[in-house]
Amino acid sequence: MDTIIKVAGISKKFVLHQQHDVTLNVLSEISFEVRKGECLVLAGRSGAGKSTLLRMLYGNYLTETGSIQMRHDNRWLELVGANPRQIMAVRRHTLGYVSQFLRVIPRVPTIEVVMEPALLRGIPAAHARRRAETLLARLNISERLWSLAPGTFSGGEQQRVNIARGFMVNWPALLLDEPTASLDDTNRRVVLELIEEAKAEGSALIGIFHDEKARTKVASRLLDMESEEINHV
Repeated sequence: MDTIIKVAGISKKFVLHQQHDVTLNVLSEISFEVRKGECLVLAGRSGAGKSTLLRMLYGNYLTETGSIQMRHDNRWLELVGANPRQIMAVRRHTLGYVSQFLRVIPRVPTIEVVMEPALLRGIPAAHARRRAETLLARLNISERLWSLAPGTFSGGEQQRVNIARGFMVNWPALLLDEPTASLDDTNRRVVLELIEEAKAEGSALIGIFHDEKARTKVASRLLDMESEEINHV
């Protein structure tokens, strides 16, 4: 089966309790599917709900209505209403997420931060280390930094560590929240190469790209968050 993610009629609103309970309707009746080897790019103005949608798919935000189904462990799993143990299993084996910010335990060396997704899957440490070293080198993180905690790094270096961690294993599905933002041309090309490699390996990707060239390069289809129309590229 080629389809990995099925989303049907999901909605999200926020109630601002400190501002007289003003209600913001962020998403309304969003539906789409994503198949192996394609990248669905979320398009639309700032505030259209792109990052909110990614957080809903990852289980960080609750869904008001609708269904989010993920192909997990050779069966369909409904993520709306799933229990925490199910969500964690999906995050460990099926759904990766490259967010805009690196959140890690303080004082853990960079090489271990990048290796963690592979180790959680039971991949041998020696194999995981080789993969992590390759990714860090490709993303131009100096070897002298690998044994240091990334909390002291520059913003750009932290972003590249986050990207290396996100591409550490072959995810059936992968969410990308502006992975090329603030990167120089050299590292942007590396990230686009990693995305193309993930697609070739059969990953289903959903991404936000404010860089039009990057978006055009990787997109299989575009979902306009305002018109809710899906356009083929």
